[in-house]
Amino acid sequence: MAIFSHVMFLLVNWAARRGLAPELPSSGLAAKQQAMQKGIRGETYAYWYLRRHGYVFVARNYTVPGLKGEIDLIGYDGPVLAFVEVKTRSTEATMPAMAGKPEDAVTHDKRRVLSRMARRFLVERRIPEAPCRFDVLAIEAAPGRRPTVRLHKDAFAGG
Repeated sequence: MAIFSHVMFLLVNWAARRGLAPELPSSGLAAKQQAMQKGIRGETYAYWYLRRHGYVFVARNYTVPGLKGEIDLIGYDGPVLAFVEVKTRSTEATMPAMAGKPEDAVTHDKRRVLSRMARRFLVERRIPEAPCRFDVLAIEAAPGRRPTVRLHKDAFAGG
């Protein structure tokens, strides 16, 4: 299984060098679709990156009916259950730099929603006292380059 994981990571890494986001479209709908695709590619890259670093995943794109949002990845890092939020930004020569880093997009409101969803996940799985934390994985990608990845373990406290 380790060989398969390694090969998959190499394939995803190769694809990421081509860029996690294509050129920006002109229409609003197309821009939204491309942003979603970039997010999906970023989450896929994050999944394989974290697997390579020892995470064992139990859920992806976890949602709760009646609550807005989702938890991108949920997995064990050793004995600790990690709720991972993935933020991806593309940096292109033709595009002015976006204000702030990807991880800055995890606002107080987003943290509150993630905490609420994580509590629900723990109750559903009947593990309310499990040791857990919230991680943020930030990805900055430029076409033709390997993405820059920053993993912030225990990025914020659930409350």
